[in-house]
Amino acid sequence: MSDNNNNNNINTKDFIIGSLIGGIVGAAAALLSAPKSGKELRSDLNQQAGVVKEKTSQFRDSAVERSSDFANRAKEKSNTIYKQVSDQSNTLVSKIKDRNLETEENDAIRAQADEDVESFQQDLNDHFSEEEPASMENPTKP
Repeated sequence: MSDNNNNNNINTKDFIIGSLIGGIVGAAAALLSAPKSGKELRSDLNQQAGVVKEKTSQFRDSAVERSSDFANRAKEKSNTIYKQVSDQSNTLVSKIKDRNLETEENDAIRAQADEDVESFQQDLNDHFSEEEPASMENPTKP
């Protein structure tokens, strides 16, 4: 839809420019081919130049207004995109920080579990190593 709107704006602009150029060429041809005195011809040329100047001024004002509107829309859209990207990046950073904290907590839990397992294994080894010599002293005694 944006491309269609853009094409319509270009076609409108081309039509206006073509109309202005056609009007200027037509007016100049009419003035130069009409049988008038030099004074009348200069007067008509001055009037037509004034008309062309006025139309050009109107066209310029319209172009300035449209370009200003376009610039404002572009600024609004870029601000919206900036805000969305900023929000998404902040959300992503928060998620990464949360995962890092979870990872650190998990690492701490794993380390504690490893220590507990090693301690338990050591206790088992100590316990069984204390019992073995007593039962091994006299294996033939009932």
